[in-house]
Amino acid sequence: MIDKMNKKKGEILSPAGNFQMLEAAVRCGADAVYLGAKDFSARRNAENFTAEELKTVAEYCHIRGVKAYLTLNILIKDSELGAACELARGAYLAGIDGVIIQDIGLASILRKAVPGLALHASTQMSVMSPKALPYLKKAGFKRVVAAREMSLPQLKIFCREAEKAELETEVFVHGALCMSVSGQCKLSAYLGSRSGNRGLCAGPCRLPFSVEGGTGHDLSLKDLSLLNHLSELCDIGVTSFKTEGRMKRPEYVAAATAAAYAARDKGCVPKDIEDLLKNVFSRSGFTDGYYTENLGRDMFGIRTKEDVTAADTAFSALHSLYRGERQSVKISVALTAKADTPLRLTLSDGEHTVTAEGEIPQAAQNKPITAERIKAAVDKFGSTPYLPEKIDVICEDGLFIPAAEINSLRRAAAEKLDSARSKTDRDCPPIHGFTAQKSHSAVKPQRLYARFSSRYQLPDRLNNISKIIFPIEEDPPKIPEGIIAVAELPRIIINEEYIKNRLDLFKNQGFTEALCGNIAAVKIAKDCGLAVIADTGLNIYNSASAAEAENMGAAEITLSDEMLLSDISRLLSPVPIGIAAYGKLPLMLYRCCPVRNGKGCSECGGKSTITDRKGTVFPVQCRKNHSELLNSVPVWLADRLSELKALDFLTLYFTDETAAQAEKIINAYTCGGNAPEKYTRGLYYRGVY
Repeated sequence: MIDKMNKKKGEILSPAGNFQMLEAAVRCGADAVYLGAKDFSARRNAENFTAEELKTVAEYCHIRGVKAYLTLNILIKDSELGAACELARGAYLAGIDGVIIQDIGLASILRKAVPGLALHASTQMSVMSPKALPYLKKAGFKRVVAAREMSLPQLKIFCREAEKAELETEVFVHGALCMSVSGQCKLSAYLGSRSGNRGLCAGPCRLPFSVEGGTGHDLSLKDLSLLNHLSELCDIGVTSFKTEGRMKRPEYVAAATAAAYAARDKGCVPKDIEDLLKNVFSRSGFTDGYYTENLGRDMFGIRTKEDVTAADTAFSALHSLYRGERQSVKISVALTAKADTPLRLTLSDGEHTVTAEGEIPQAAQNKPITAERIKAAVDKFGSTPYLPEKIDVICEDGLFIPAAEINSLRRAAAEKLDSARSKTDRDCPPIHGFTAQKSHSAVKPQRLYARFSSRYQLPDRLNNISKIIFPIEEDPPKIPEGIIAVAELPRIIINEEYIKNRLDLFKNQGFTEALCGNIAAVKIAKDCGLAVIADTGLNIYNSASAAEAENMGAAEITLSDEMLLSDISRLLSPVPIGIAAYGKLPLMLYRCCPVRNGKGCSECGGKSTITDRKGTVFPVQCRKNHSELLNSVPVWLADRLSELKALDFLTLYFTDETAAQAEKIINAYTCGGNAPEKYTRGLYYRGVY
């Protein structure tokens, strides 16, 4: 069951990229911290922690009543699954309280192999619809990190449904905002092979990108801040309030944690802390645009020289926030001093009780010690996290006890309580790995699927095309005889009723399958009686995630386009697999379109462009409730068909091509064909880091 106290009050969850940040977070009021190991973390460039250091981290946190969550939130290769599972197992044995996961395959293994380990669904899973919750519950998750792009009305419904499913909801309330929905950005991967889904995003969106009428930094959003909405978030049932910042400095963590703590417990952020937080790091201020549904130009911002100068003056002022221990663990204290009996000091936190013994008190030669003086001497836990609520002293008359003896006894008792609070008694047998079996051979001849943006792209001749795919926002075309029709669901689902109505319309027009790029879409499509093809948005990256996709309901899988062909050839899958083998593939998924920062939607017509600092032009295509940044050139593999034999199908992803161009490309992929003047092999050969 969800912790009722935590649910009511809300957990303050802070980042810890190293030990200094860990101390800053805990000393400023964090109830929990999240941190990465050296491997498999979405912030691989942070200092992070070794596997051996995780035990020290867990002990430090548990002594202070703080939970520690490990981020394992990247896509995992087949060759890495064993090491990732062993890291998770080791973290569990070390006392880590939960793991944050993106890869559904890794989660499926850990659910069975380490049943005591709490699984948190990362924001990289792009969850923003309640329809995803039944699967997450079935998959063993305890908590879901909601997408940052959700509004208050959406979060209200989401939290209500999550509570019904006995799932906790975690929400980002402060920190950097990615332009793209997390888990759906491939800009860094395609531009420089540094994948955000693998923890090495280079942040190219912060560089100059221009739309017509924009500012020149039209992919850079201000930092998020929902601190003034924490009371409201508490009321709707948010379990955990998360601040971003594992790549930032301890001073930033201190300010963000102190601000969140004050906002939750006092109802507002004190002006001095608010100013420090803004000065220590912001991008021309903060935004709550997604939450308040005020999307547009006010959400965009960059790091200016003035922002940097303000930070320099804020750092020194912030040290006082975390210079010393925060006494937050309430204890009761009892000391007994009797003649001919060793001193006894007992500490209790309500769950653990420890006793330390000292020397036998001496008879007083002059002025004997009193209970009041003993109480004052005992009540000096300032260098520890312990806060005495009650001190009972029993002291016989006529005794002498040196102050040093009381101090030594207090330290010994505190160390014993530290040991009791940090002790972890867990067991978990070694994980023997994932043993998937491919239950089919690659289909011969290889099938060709064609995805079109609109019916006007559909050629008269569709030789060798087995399936056609159309977005459900568009008017469905007449289905050519002998071809299976597939409805493509959006990767952002805001209005579930709209999606269902559109699917009913497409079913009535003869569509029998659905292409689904997120967990909620799979659920909706299945409920409508459509067979499911998993799309690239589900980030199927290894054999375990392929097996889990089938378990989710996928009859076919379009693998992640961040995979190497060599890895694909070794992947084991219980269902047919394919790739997007042609097209200007989506690189970013927007809830707040960059065109809003320029000429605006009224003049866009659903199709626009954005230009980088080198003059490269990227198409931006609008869909209902969201838009996508497309690659500037298409993936082309028609001249490499012999190297794609391990695949059951190839999808040709048409975006801005004419019907005549589409027909020519289909013929090239049927018979083999030379590449156009400008093209890319995507990431299938060069891969990502």
